[in-house]
Amino acid sequence: MDIKLTNGRKIIIKDKKYYEANLAHFTRNGFSPVKDKQTKKATVENISDKVIKAKPKKKKNVKKTKKSSKKNVE
Repeated sequence: MDIKLTNGRKIIIKDKKYYEANLAHFTRNGFSPVKDKQTKKATVENISDKVIKAKPKKKKNVKKTKKSSKKNVE
């Protein structure tokens, strides 16, 4: 019989015998059995108010960098 374990970020599946034998190892790493309750997947409607627009990157002045590199070469 397999058991699902989670640490909040990821879910792993292990044999129940292996989990019981190494219980201290799993608890030390933060893993605990997953509840039987189904987890909801995020949809666009649920998270649309939390999404922010990314700002465009600032462009560097290419002329200044080229001039300074030419001075260093000479």
